[in-house]
Amino acid sequence: MAMKKKATKKSVAKKKAPAKKAVAKKKVVARKAAAPGRKLTAIKERYTKTQVLNELAENTELSKKQVVAVLDELAVLIERHIKPRSCGEFTLPGLLKVKTVKKLARKARKNVPNPFKPGELMNVAAKPASIKIKVLPLTKLKGMVSK
Repeated sequence: MAMKKKATKKSVAKKKAPAKKAVAKKKVVARKAAAPGRKLTAIKERYTKTQVLNELAENTELSKKQVVAVLDELAVLIERHIKPRSCGEFTLPGLLKVKTVKKLARKARKNVPNPFKPGELMNVAAKPASIKIKVLPLTKLKGMVSK
């Protein structure tokens, strides 16, 4: 038979729930101020790197040097996620997911039908195993296209 332990003052004190902290109110007002209701106009021609940096610096009220530093650090962060012996996946929240895909080695094949010239045979060279990068759009990015 199992014997029940008597509750001591110490064990009762440990089981007591911690005091509740004041719950912070949602900052709905701050979100509205951060995302002003500006009109997003379509850009007709592709931006150069300098134009992208200038646009980001202007819209975020950061200096161009700070924007360059943020983008460089983002590149380093992605590299650390997808390099060998890492998790192999990086998500830019709401926009895209970058993953590594392992492709297996393929053996050489002889006398394979040529898909471009029916009736002709060809040889297919061997390919070593490799790691490819796959970039997948997420829901928010897909939604931007359909607007």
